Amino acid sequence: MLTQTSRLVLARAPRTTVLPVARAAASTWANVPAGPPDPILGVTEKFKADKSPKKINLGVGAYRDGQGKPYVLPTVKKAEKILSDAMQDKEYLPITGLAEFTKLAAELAYGKDSKPITEKRLAITQSISGTGALRIGTAFLARHYPGAKTIYLPTPTWGNHIPISKDSGLEVKQYKYFNKDTVGLDFEGMKADIKAAPEGSIILLHACAHNPTGIDPTEAQWKELSDLVKEKKHFAFFDMAYQGFASGDILKDAFAVRYFVEQGHQILLCQSFAKNMGLYGERAGAISFVCESPEEKARVDSQLKILIRPLYSNPPVHGARLVSTILSSPELTEEWLTEVKGMADRIIEMRERLYNKLVELKTPGEWGHIKSQIGMFSFTGLKAEQVDALAEKASIYLTRDGRISMAGLNSNNVDYFAESVSKAVKGEL
Repeated sequence: MLTQTSRLVLARAPRTTVLPVARAAASTWANVPAGPPDPILGVTEKFKADKSPKKINLGVGAYRDGQGKPYVLPTVKKAEKILSDAMQDKEYLPITGLAEFTKLAAELAYGKDSKPITEKRLAITQSISGTGALRIGTAFLARHYPGAKTIYLPTPTWGNHIPISKDSGLEVKQYKYFNKDTVGLDFEGMKADIKAAPEGSIILLHACAHNPTGIDPTEAQWKELSDLVKEKKHFAFFDMAYQGFASGDILKDAFAVRYFVEQGHQILLCQSFAKNMGLYGERAGAISFVCESPEEKARVDSQLKILIRPLYSNPPVHGARLVSTILSSPELTEEWLTEVKGMADRIIEMRERLYNKLVELKTPGEWGHIKSQIGMFSFTGLKAEQVDALAEKASIYLTRDGRISMAGLNSNNVDYFAESVSKAVKGEL
């Protein structure tokens, strides 16, 4: 029998409990597969890791000045000063954005006297740049388009067009666009595929400065395409990310959009101010729908609000204010047009210099497409193994399909790039 003292000793003694060995719980995200790296961002990462003083990044789709530096337009700096002095609030915008911005964006794209604007039948909303506009547009079509939920994209096209369309619920198919043999537009193949598409299909068209090829239809070809789209009762969905930046002329770059509207097409248009105003990080864009009547416009507006509200509630204000400040001032608008032309002209000059140097070096092949292509990008025709050699042996980085951003070339590096390309094509790198 235990005494009281013994009981106290036992009660105070540390107890040891043998527990079963528990297995380590699997992570909640253990089954999430690794996704492939972004082909363009991956190029930039490799460029940053390279220590060579001669390295060149031709993958990024952003304008660079003659010294290879990011460029803030003088008009944007002036607009920043105006907004700073005004000390405006930072309140939420309406769901469809800043009204002054969408009004001016529409006028820039369609023209002030365009019938959809004067007849008050253009539904338009501010978006989170061109990408956001495309997401709103594809989601709207997936919900409300009365025809087949199939979108036809050019081959090739901007890489984000495909995932945006698929994630919105559209079936993605493609039409011919680029001819590898001529390094030019496969216009007959393009027409044949659009004609063969089921009646009422959605046809996405790059309004100007096709990304990634830099190859656009001529005005005569756009007219043929308008007739074909109308004949097949297709729906024209325009992506215009480079108005003014392609040729230096905002009217010329908007030709396709304005012509289709004049011919009675009820187009959908996505706009971006990332490139032509250098507002990459401000995410200023717009999407507009040409409607049949003001009453139809009101219904489209209501559904746009229903779609946008659960996505991001309302768009950012600062970029929209910058665009509005520039486009609402005749003086700043004229200055901006000069700046845009200056950017476009610098890229055209780089095309000339690159072409001339490649010819001077007797580089095998025909390089006239370097000059005939337009806008920020050029499809060089370089093969994947040549692109790899340029990165490994010359510290020159571009996407493996041979696309380069012409904005990454300047007077300090264009000769080195041409010499390296010539060596890669000759197998000497």
